[in-house]
Amino acid sequence: MASKKERMKVVVFFSGEFGKTLIGNLINFSGFCISCGDACTLCKSGKYSMADDLVSIIEMPDPQTLDDFIDDVDPYIPEIPEADIAIVVNVHPDIIFGLLPVLKDKGYRGIIGGSERPQELPLGLRTQLAEEAKKLGLEAAFAKPFCALLPDPANPTITAFMEKAHFGEPKIEILTQKSREGKETILAANVVRSAPCGSTWYVAKRMTGLETDQPDLRERISEAHHAYPCTASMDQDPELKDTILHKAGYIIREATEDAIKRGKRVDWRDSGTFSGSGRPRVSYDPEGEGQGPA
Repeated sequence: MASKKERMKVVVFFSGEFGKTLIGNLINFSGFCISCGDACTLCKSGKYSMADDLVSIIEMPDPQTLDDFIDDVDPYIPEIPEADIAIVVNVHPDIIFGLLPVLKDKGYRGIIGGSERPQELPLGLRTQLAEEAKKLGLEAAFAKPFCALLPDPANPTITAFMEKAHFGEPKIEILTQKSREGKETILAANVVRSAPCGSTWYVAKRMTGLETDQPDLRERISEAHHAYPCTASMDQDPELKDTILHKAGYIIREATEDAIKRGKRVDWRDSGTFSGSGRPRVSYDPEGEGQGPA
């Protein structure tokens, strides 16, 4: 298994806006996340970047512009560089099947994919792709929605990539402090693993300052998730029996609630610096000359 710091060459095959968002999150460039606007605190700055690992970004035809079934996929297979991991985002399933043997020949060790719309990689296709990849000796991980992707010991290369890229099903660590009688406030929220779109960082930041049991906590999580915004489809998905956006919302809500249960707690202490009687009294000279503590 590759170490977290070892370079892991990645190629993204994509079409559509979600693919661009995923790529931006992987690179983690300074202008990627603009959700906080002027209130940005650069919470992701320097935390990670796959810029040196991302050897190629290959834009593919939009599946909606192609036939449902493609007999000859060779014209759609691009020139592919050598790498370790392939990520496919909104790529026609027949083309993905055609990519698998080429990826194997180029030395790839794993392929990752996900669904953000009902018509993208339904369960049957995800299962077939994983089985075909396994036959070729490739690790495979597919999820609906993409933010349901979990590390798997059976896929050590993909798991190492997910750890290095902070990529997959959201996982958060929370630090809380007693604020008032019987209450705890979230002091900080650290992202261990973010949804591939990067929304988990924004949700985590929005949790800071909230009380862990406040009645509208779930609504606050949902508001942050929508405000990022999540780009998953609002169309009903027959596999999930719900919309993919709603499923993504449940995932980040459960991740946050689990983080609160596991959270580390620190005791509140009055340092005397800012609190009423503990603050040094300073006199003031109306002639303009300030004096020290009285």
